[in-house]
Amino acid sequence: MANFFPRWTNLLPFKIAFCVLSLGAGVGLAFTYYATPKTLNVGYQPSQPIPFSHKIHVDQVGLDCRYCHSFVDVSGHSNVPTGNTCWNCHQHVQKDSPKLAPLHREMDVNYPGYDGKPIQWVRIHKSPDYVYFNHSAHVNRGISCQSCHGRIDQMEVVYQAENHSMGWCLECHREPEKNLRPLEEVFNLKYDAHQAVEKYGKELGVTTTEELGLKLKDKWQVKPKTSCATCHH
Repeated sequence: MANFFPRWTNLLPFKIAFCVLSLGAGVGLAFTYYATPKTLNVGYQPSQPIPFSHKIHVDQVGLDCRYCHSFVDVSGHSNVPTGNTCWNCHQHVQKDSPKLAPLHREMDVNYPGYDGKPIQWVRIHKSPDYVYFNHSAHVNRGISCQSCHGRIDQMEVVYQAENHSMGWCLECHREPEKNLRPLEEVFNLKYDAHQAVEKYGKELGVTTTEELGLKLKDKWQVKPKTSCATCHH
């Protein structure tokens, strides 16, 4: 009896298997790159109801982070400033700017369209609900805002500078000395580690940035955990 299938079909199962495996590998590689915090989160820069410039307020005016984010060193979370915080200045400064209309609608009872509703700021940095992160525990042991949020003082519009993935956090937990600063420098966003060695070197007995970090780590007994239970409570 003649062969019903042509000879080339003998290789067909191998060709199909090769295509399926190649497709699976491609999907896997694409997922590991495109579906990661580094790709999905870094650079996220939403528009805000008021175009607030950190560069103007922090770099030019010189506001301390804690003026607006007043809970950051005493609480597990860093708060978004209320309208009252903004109104302290802007009832007098740039009060006629149309950009501040949402603030006037919240705070100024004589403003046309006043409704008293809080400004709906768009959150940029957000950890998953199953992750526990304590801001005060970090800033009170020498971790600066800059380590996690980048040069906020240079941002006209705030964006997410770091990926905040589990691996990224663990890198710091394994070698915290690379990010530790003297406590009085935590909110100094223009901090320079080499200048810090010159400033604190004699007092702490260090001559390099590496020694400074290790000295602070030992001084404060910083021993970050790296187990799952550290963040997944």
